[in-house]
Amino acid sequence: MTSHTTSEKRVAKAFGLDGDHWMQHANAWSVWTRFAVVPMLVVSVWSRDWIGWWSLVPIALSVVFMVINPRLFKPPKSTKNWASKGVFGERIWADRKDVNIPAKYLKSRVPWVATIAQALSLIVLVYGLVRLDLVAVIAGTLMCQIAKSWYIDRMVLLFEDMKERNPEYASWEF
Repeated sequence: MTSHTTSEKRVAKAFGLDGDHWMQHANAWSVWTRFAVVPMLVVSVWSRDWIGWWSLVPIALSVVFMVINPRLFKPPKSTKNWASKGVFGERIWADRKDVNIPAKYLKSRVPWVATIAQALSLIVLVYGLVRLDLVAVIAGTLMCQIAKSWYIDRMVLLFEDMKERNPEYASWEF
């Protein structure tokens, strides 16, 4: 079977998620600490008002953490949790052009709507950070985190369905 590349697969590759490295990201600590990246970046960017150019240090550290986070943790002792299942769903979704995924998932607009919602939330967030508008920053941050949570939740559903169809996927859950 010829491998086709999705945008999600390119992003996964950029973060070093290939083969067994997905299992490191499936550690719930990886997922939950990754949710901290947006607030870390928000505080880091906002800190320019307090510490000027020194704010580039926490910004850089936040970006480094975001990049290394998926490979920072050991494979989990258990994957029977929402976060791990979400990562497995993301892995399957990234391979959707090479895997037989039920049509209801391929036709669903949820992944795209959640991604667009995240992009729109980032516009609100960036506006708030540029203008130092606390309401816009909080709204953008909340919108971004909710959209990401919704996306992950849909990936959990995909994994739950696909593990019943594929013994390899079922083996990921322990």
